[in-house]
Amino acid sequence: MGLFFKGDTDHQPYDFRQVGLHHTAGYILGVDPQESAPRLPEDLPREIAEPYVCIATKATTLAKMWNNGYGWDLVVDHLKQLGYRVLCIDKERIQGLGHVWSQIPHDAEDFTGDRPLLERAAMLRHAEFFVGLSSGLSWLAWSAGTPVVMISGFTLPTNEFATPYRVINTHACHACWNAMDTEFDHKDYFWCPRHKGTEQAYECTRAITGQQVINVIERLRKDLQLTAPNEQKK
Repeated sequence: MGLFFKGDTDHQPYDFRQVGLHHTAGYILGVDPQESAPRLPEDLPREIAEPYVCIATKATTLAKMWNNGYGWDLVVDHLKQLGYRVLCIDKERIQGLGHVWSQIPHDAEDFTGDRPLLERAAMLRHAEFFVGLSSGLSWLAWSAGTPVVMISGFTLPTNEFATPYRVINTHACHACWNAMDTEFDHKDYFWCPRHKGTEQAYECTRAITGQQVINVIERLRKDLQLTAPNEQKK
């Protein structure tokens, strides 16, 4: 089971770029392609007593990451002002290639490391919500039943599981992953098929502002009636 590239419809009835990552498995198997989150154990233990939010800022290619230089710091600062602990659960604390490297946000707590999947799932299960990218930890958060704020510009919202808290800026170049006239290069960490090497490179996420993400977080908190620790003290 997997994704088949270069327009291969011999091993998959529909190109995954048109139907989404999770739906394609259903089509390949000939079963109902409607999305359904995996079942995780109900008794995942809570290790942190205080209210907290999990974030993940790293991904396997630069196009997946939030390339706005101020974005994560603004979001973390906003969450901490609300009184939440902010836990960064990326596998790597520092990641990059060649001349481009990034580290976790300065004011986030470092919970990085190659930890067991169920340990990550437990941490996500008890988080108020999760803020991440189009990457595996967002899928794990969804599986854990945790509300997900997903920041992604290089994919369409139909590419991943449905979340009302998807953040994208369609006024910039976007959704190259799902475009039928581009092919993803797994070996190119700097893949940006339309603007690589130009000033427009990665504008799909550079154009997503910190305030845009904060606005979505606040809408999530309003929808779910989440009262932050510092709001309870007033």
